[in-house]
Amino acid sequence: MTNIIEIKNLEKNYEKFTLKIDKLAIPKGNIVGLIGENGAGKTTLLKAILKIIAIDKGTITICPNEDIGVVLDNIFFPEILKVKDLDTIMSDIYQNWDSKLYNSYLQEFNLPNQTIKKLSKGMRKKLEIAVALSHHPKLLILDEPTNGLDPIMRSEVLDIFLKFIEDEEHSILLSTHITSDLEHIADKIVFIDKGQIILEKTRDELMDNYGILKCGVDDFAKVAKEDIITYKKGRFNYEILMDNKKEKQKKYKEFIMDKITLEELMVLLIKGEK
Repeated sequence: MTNIIEIKNLEKNYEKFTLKIDKLAIPKGNIVGLIGENGAGKTTLLKAILKIIAIDKGTITICPNEDIGVVLDNIFFPEILKVKDLDTIMSDIYQNWDSKLYNSYLQEFNLPNQTIKKLSKGMRKKLEIAVALSHHPKLLILDEPTNGLDPIMRSEVLDIFLKFIEDEEHSILLSTHITSDLEHIADKIVFIDKGQIILEKTRDELMDNYGILKCGVDDFAKVAKEDIITYKKGRFNYEILMDNKKEKQKKYKEFIMDKITLEELMVLLIKGEK
């Protein structure tokens, strides 16, 4: 499978933080989700890929700027512009700008032609997505694209993203704190912590392989230490992160083995005890 982004030996150094990505590939036709807590390096990685910041070491191979649609959190268009002003401006920037498509998104997203300053946070986010999609990009790079959207609009936007990659020639790299979105649409999950990738697997591998074993406080000693990845102690029970879920479920029949969410996995890997 051809990759639309390839990263090798990337380093970006700050005074108190270093982003260090030895290897990362984004395949065509895939939605790849970036997860991690605030300050983990997700946005720094996206900005490095987009050449908004210079890297200190390594290589990033990516398609031309013309083929990239971008939605970045907290970066937006001048507030004095009206929504339809962007149609004229973007047609001068992108060779493949599609006014008809842009106006269809404005209608679909119920975006009025008023100044950007008057738009709510959710409406601004929808406008960013409309602009990102309207020049027929091959790659979308998205930072918190559904932040501020109500559940119905979030669902509609996720459907648009799924449709975008249907032909297996388009790809999405998506960073979000709304991990439930990724459980619905992501093909692969990349987990970043303290500037490094600590886990990179397909969504199905994560959901099928990992589970949370729940046992009473007095029963914790019955669980073999080698079976524990991390654990969290509650007031009345323990929650234990395990891999090889089906095998461990047979081994510990007297306990409950729950399915895991990406949010639970993230919290246990970062905050859990070992």
